[in-house]
Amino acid sequence: MFLLEGCLLLQKIELFHVKMPIIEPWVTSYGYQDAIYSVFVHLDFDVSDGWGECSPAPIPSYNSEYSSGAFDISHTVLGPLLCGKHVHSGAAISECFQHIKGHQFAKSAFDCAWWDAFSKYKKQPLWKLIGGVNQTVSVGADFPVQSTSAELFSKVDRAVADGFRRIKIKFNPQSNVVSIAEIRSKYPDMLIHVDCNSGFSLDDIELFKELDELGLAMIEQPLAYDDLIFHAELQSKIKTPICLDESISSVDRARKAIDIDACRYINIKTSRVGGLSNAIEIHNLCQDRGIPVWVGGMLESAVGQSFSLALATMPNVGYPNDIFPSRRFYQVDMSVPEIVLSSPGMIEAPRSLGAGFAPDLNKLVPKSVKSALISA
Repeated sequence: MFLLEGCLLLQKIELFHVKMPIIEPWVTSYGYQDAIYSVFVHLDFDVSDGWGECSPAPIPSYNSEYSSGAFDISHTVLGPLLCGKHVHSGAAISECFQHIKGHQFAKSAFDCAWWDAFSKYKKQPLWKLIGGVNQTVSVGADFPVQSTSAELFSKVDRAVADGFRRIKIKFNPQSNVVSIAEIRSKYPDMLIHVDCNSGFSLDDIELFKELDELGLAMIEQPLAYDDLIFHAELQSKIKTPICLDESISSVDRARKAIDIDACRYINIKTSRVGGLSNAIEIHNLCQDRGIPVWVGGMLESAVGQSFSLALATMPNVGYPNDIFPSRRFYQVDMSVPEIVLSSPGMIEAPRSLGAGFAPDLNKLVPKSVKSALISA
């Protein structure tokens, strides 16, 4: 467990369940989403404070967690367990929650809020505190499933013209390989990969063999969200690297996936694995085992993405990340400041103390579906 110590007394917790409409519907193998439902957690310590955010899907489609459930478990279980305690590390939060099964998204918001508070207390930018080495990180362009191939081609062309060096295309059972092949033909040197979001099975091996001929950088999460074994079998039959996303919900799952050669990349999402503490440990494990990683997210506001941005500065992050400028999905981000590109396809981690982003309460409170206060 990644450990840095500094004992902070948690005096108060504020929770906000917020609906954030997005500019473009997000269509994947899981279905259609026109808003992100985030849970914001504010930890008020005696000498510092911090914000965290998690954004599980509104229904349990990505995995077994969902946004209103994350708010409720935070309000009724996790918050009361932690409030009033001296918290000396992210590991201490994990220990406090260890008998609560699952709920990695909700746990992550508490862990990340502690890191924000702790790095402010230490008077350091978060990315420096955790050992980041690359303040400016590479990011890619992502596209949900489109209604027509022409729409997809147009958006890919625009991203390439805008200077992005990696294209990720959501790929579901209604998608076709021909469109991907046409994009590859037009951009033979571009990093391109497809994200299947668990939409397929081993019965689709012929489809994967077709994709295998296109020189893709990877195929992301082709099979079931909780599978490792069949991914290992699929990886043995194709040369294109498999990247695991949904299947990696903990440090232990990452270790098992590597042990059985179920993947050649791992996408780390801080919220999916229970927080920044576990994300750092997975990064370090993969670095030791020779597995490159990259960083993803759940279309959070800049608050949630700030922890992805900090993680992306770490030395074993070797592929353009899923971290987005605020205006890619939101007309108005809940956060101040917003995330912006520092140059084409690049985002700079903040120089300010802590994670560098916090909600604007004048925006957050009116958008809140529910809120709660927990005091020691």
